[in-house]
Amino acid sequence: MHTVLSTRETDQKSRFKLWREVLFDRMGPIELSHLSDEPFEGLIQAADIGTLRITRIRESCVRSEITADTLRRRERTQSVFVLIQLEGGSINVQDGREAVQRAGEIVLLADRPNVHVSGANDRSLVLELPVVPLERMLGPTRQFTALTFGTKGGTGPLIRSFFEGLVRVHETLTPSSAERMASIGTDLIVAGLAERLAQDVPRPLHGTVLVQRAKAFVEANLSDPTLDPSHLAAAVGVSLRRLQELFHERGQHISDWIWQRRLEAAVERLSDPGCAHIPIGHLSYGCGFANQAHFARRFKERYGLSPSAYRQAAQAQSP
Repeated sequence: MHTVLSTRETDQKSRFKLWREVLFDRMGPIELSHLSDEPFEGLIQAADIGTLRITRIRESCVRSEITADTLRRRERTQSVFVLIQLEGGSINVQDGREAVQRAGEIVLLADRPNVHVSGANDRSLVLELPVVPLERMLGPTRQFTALTFGTKGGTGPLIRSFFEGLVRVHETLTPSSAERMASIGTDLIVAGLAERLAQDVPRPLHGTVLVQRAKAFVEANLSDPTLDPSHLAAAVGVSLRRLQELFHERGQHISDWIWQRRLEAAVERLSDPGCAHIPIGHLSYGCGFANQAHFARRFKERYGLSPSAYRQAAQAQSP
């Protein structure tokens, strides 16, 4: 990561003003205030990896607020911020929830009004990523903002290790590899949130969480050609009939969802220059199609082109 700002190189009187300006430029307008009488010290380091914007921040006793006014002045929308607490602690407030975040814990804040207050010697990794993949898998962000997850076992330590390792090696990655790593990182965040949502869920949300868990399982097992509605129901621990009812309530069919995600995964790979060397037959198997002819037929029905024609068109449009 490259250092954007270290306040130790700045006059004490102008440190916080400069800090505010740099954060505005990196993350967009934010209402900031320093809550301590001690001289302010901070460090900002940054790395952009594929669609991910990653910022490592060290600060003490800072209140950061996103308001309706600052949102109107932001250039980037449709993003979420994932905060991985590396050291110290902080408090996050959004959508009627307050999360006290300790070292090792992870919290997500959506691009809506929220408040973040850093404690003394706070050090965190802030990931800015597109909201669409998360909402596609987990539903509206209001269901999982300001919920801590990842402190014990599960996917939390893996998420932290993955992103800390990624920022160490990102400069050695090709653009296509960086984009794939960004996608893997997003999938890990989805898995961590799905794991958290499965815990202590209020009964009215239980059906929604089951569907979210089912979709997360589909995403993680797209390459398995045996994945079908029966196997999916067994994997999330409900009857097939109950899972079908939950999908129908949302205007979906389980099998349609599975095929849709397989086709969308195939489109992503056919469009990816880094996958151009993979034969279409192998690519189709990797997306869970046991039969290449079946894949070609479904693909053309959905996108109007054969897989090979789609790949050629995508390659012609790439820079």
